[in-house]
Amino acid sequence: MAELRSILDEAAREGLITAEAGERLAPFLAARGVIVEARAAEPQEPAWSDTETPRFVRGFHDVLITIGILIALAGLWGLASLYTVLPAILVLAEILVKRQRLALPAVVLTLAVFFWTFRMMLSVYPSNADLWLTGDGIDRFIVAFPVIMGLFYLRYRVPLALALSIFSGLALVLALVFRLLQWGSGDDAFILNHPTLVSVILFACAVGLFVAALGFDLSDRFRRTTRSDVAFWLHLVAAPALLYSIRILLSLDGGWLDIMDANSFKTPVVVVIVALLMLIGLIIDRRAFVTSGLLTLGLAIYGIFQQGSATVDTYVFGTLIIVGVIVLVIGTGWMPLRRMVLHALPSGVVERLPPG
Repeated sequence: MAELRSILDEAAREGLITAEAGERLAPFLAARGVIVEARAAEPQEPAWSDTETPRFVRGFHDVLITIGILIALAGLWGLASLYTVLPAILVLAEILVKRQRLALPAVVLTLAVFFWTFRMMLSVYPSNADLWLTGDGIDRFIVAFPVIMGLFYLRYRVPLALALSIFSGLALVLALVFRLLQWGSGDDAFILNHPTLVSVILFACAVGLFVAALGFDLSDRFRRTTRSDVAFWLHLVAAPALLYSIRILLSLDGGWLDIMDANSFKTPVVVVIVALLMLIGLIIDRRAFVTSGLLTLGLAIYGIFQQGSATVDTYVFGTLIIVGVIVLVIGTGWMPLRRMVLHALPSGVVERLPPG
């Protein structure tokens, strides 16, 4: 029975049947004598892949339908009101996500719901400087996102929807913390007047997001369930959030281009931070921690080049070559590098991480 249920679960993950159908089929087939025997003499580890591939596309069929969704929604968005767009999205979700379980259309429709929520909240709370700089009303603006994305996830079970609900929920908590600090201090411009405390809070939120993503990862070590997909989306946001919150925390927020200064002490510090995040990515087997720091790493290397007397073209193309080589080396040698890192870690830690 356990083997039969495992096979049906795999069929559901591949989109051949729905999860509900798998739950009903297992006892139905078992009651009629359908038995899948496991060979005890040849135990096998759970299937696992090192490609870190979220479930996006099963074929060009998904791509073709997604193109149709984008074109149709773009036209509808231009001609109809916001109140008309949401029912259309939900009808498409019922057909393509709930019934057919198409992965790429599920991602696009989830993003469409998120964007619809953003547009709707902008119509309720018009964008202005006070809303974003002082935080006045920002909590009421954000509150719709975790609610709507959470409801969308409960109905359609799209991993991205849960990740967006968690992310927006954390943003709501952050907004409420700032509102509480404003109320306690009596300073409506608390965010602008207390940059040090704000940077600590932002860093704590980034760490919290990373911990949430890591929790989903550790609960699915072999990455066989949708929990791994949720972790993928959370890491995609957690990695840059950690990088830039650390920069702010260390007073490295003098502007996006300040690390390009040839005489800046910030350049080597930024390189070390990016390297540490890449190391974390190797340990937990998440490439998002490598890609998130590429822009910052490129700007830092550009700053190092400026210490010489070469031309601007040399700075630019030399930086591109070095960053490209780093990406290629890490990308092609990911598994050997990861085995080296895991070999240096305690066995108790390694046993909880994805296999190397």
